This record gives sequence, structure tokens and C-alpha cells, in this order.
Amino acid sequence: MYSLIKPTNQRIQKFIAIQHHRSFSYPEIGATKNTPPPNYIVDHNRVQLGLGAETFARAKTAIQHWAMFDFDWVQLSWPETIIEVGSTVAIMTRAFGIWSVNACRIVYVIEENGAVEKFGFAYGTLPDHVGRGEERFTVEWYHKDDTVWYDLLAFSQPNQLPSKIAYGFMRSQQKRFAVASLQAMVRAVSQ
Repeated sequence: MYSLIKPTNQRIQKFIAIQHHRSFSYPEIGATKNTPPPNYIVDHNRVQLGLGAETFARAKTAIQHWAMFDFDWVQLSWPETIIEVGSTVAIMTRAFGIWSVNACRIVYVIEENGAVEKFGFAYGTLPDHVGRGEERFTVEWYHKDDTVWYDLLAFSQPNQLPSKIAYGFMRSQQKRFAVASLQAMVRAVSQ
């Protein structure tokens, strides 16, 4: 959804409600669990958050509160959304005086124990998203060396005419998001 004025909460809620019942905009649902599919751009970014159980606990809480979206040029609607399969959120950004609202739905949730403990989820794009693909947000605790990491994996391609025309800008925004997301998680865990 595009708008010249900032969408109201009511308009965003209506948009999310409509998108919630629509199918994903790509066929490879859940592909971030393993190897991303061919014919997509793949972005994989990681940052070490610290060491040990306490860091991992703070990192899990940060994911549960969508802290990876806590920066000034993105607004998540709504950050109190529970991390569970089927939850739908909207991500709002503004560029060149135009507001863009994009919908995603949680595809799967990860909670693994063992030599590497993992927590997180992946969401996939819905039809009225500028891109098409999936993004996984996880925190990982490697018991062997006690390190805790934030891992961001995405595969995407343009979905709408504006993103196809301005593909270079779309890619720059995706890269900008990855950097900001890693920084937001470092801040959230270090507090």
C-alpha cells in the first residue's frame, strides 16, 4: 500500500486484516529453514551479541518484542504482535515523500535445544508487499564457545512494478535494513 500521507492506525489495521487472509506471494514457503531457493537474491547477515545464558535470554526477549525493528525509519505495526505461526504484521517506511506499508505473515517459529540453542521465526511476504520472499530472524547460543549470535537470512525479488522499476533502491533499502536490524539487536541485548 502506498500513500502520500502517513496512514492512520485504523487504515493500517484494515490493511493487515485484508492481508491476513491472503496467500503468500511466493511458492517456496519455509525455505529459510534450509537452503534458499534459486532465482532470488539472498542476504545473510550475522552479529555476535555476547556470551552466555544471560545474553541468550535477553536476545530471546528482544526477538519476542520485535527489537530488530527498533530504529527510526521503519515502523512495525504492531510490535506487541505475538510471535506465532499465522501472525500478520505490517512494516511501514517512507522514502521520497511516499509512505509504503508492506504485509508479512509468520511462517514458522524456531525453538531448538542442543549444542546450539536457537530461537526465532521467519515471516513471508503477502501480495501487497513491494518484494516477494521470506526473512528469518534468529538468535543462536553456541555452547561449545558460549557465543550468542543474531542471524538474519532473507531471500527476495521485486513483486510490484514500482519495486521492479526502482530495484536498485529496493536493494539499498534491504541492505540498510539489515545493518539497522543488527545494530538494533546489539543495543537491545546490551541494555
